[in-house]
Formats: sequence, C-alpha cells, structure tokens
Amino acid sequence: MKPTTSEPKKVKQKISLIDGHFTTSEASDIINNVLNVKINFHKLQRLSLTEGNTLDECKYDSSRIGQLLKEQKIAKDFFKDVRLNGGKLRINSTIEITLEG
Repeated sequence: MKPTTSEPKKVKQKISLIDGHFTTSEASDIINNVLNVKINFHKLQRLSLTEGNTLDECKYDSSRIGQLLKEQKIAKDFFKDVRLNGGKLRINSTIEITLEG
C-alpha cells in the first residue's frame, strides 16, 4: 500500500479575465457586459431572498447594485471622452480568489 501524502491545499487562485488592446467600442462593450452580469447577479440574489415570501416587506440592501450602476456611468463617460480623442485602450483584469477560514 502506498503511503498517503497530503498535498498542500491551494488557497489562492488567479484568473486572467481580460488582457489585451481594444478599440474604444470594444472596451466599452466588454466593460458594460461585465458590469451588467454583476448587476444582474445581485438582482437575482436579492430576488431569491424574497421569493415565495408574501410577508416580505421588500427591504434589502441594494448598495452594491447602486455602486455598480455608478461605475457603469463613470465608464460610459470615460469611453465617450476617449472616443472623442481617438486611440486604443489596454485592459488588464485579473480576478484573485482566496480561501478564507
């Protein structure tokens, strides 16, 4: 029988989500799509908390959705300014996941 050796547990993971040069239109599409996915995720999470509960007063924290909508507006204004001046954009986005506890 082989002796068992425990491999060290991986506690951190990095995912290179976006890495490249983009036109203003491409960058705008990418960022808006990522933000829309996150906004919809939070909306669905909020909905699942109250689903089927007819006594729910519909009080919930929407601050994260508000923050993401604000970021979306900031990005839209940024891309509008860049579009007027021309040029390409570089986007580098890495997601870092860390095991807690």
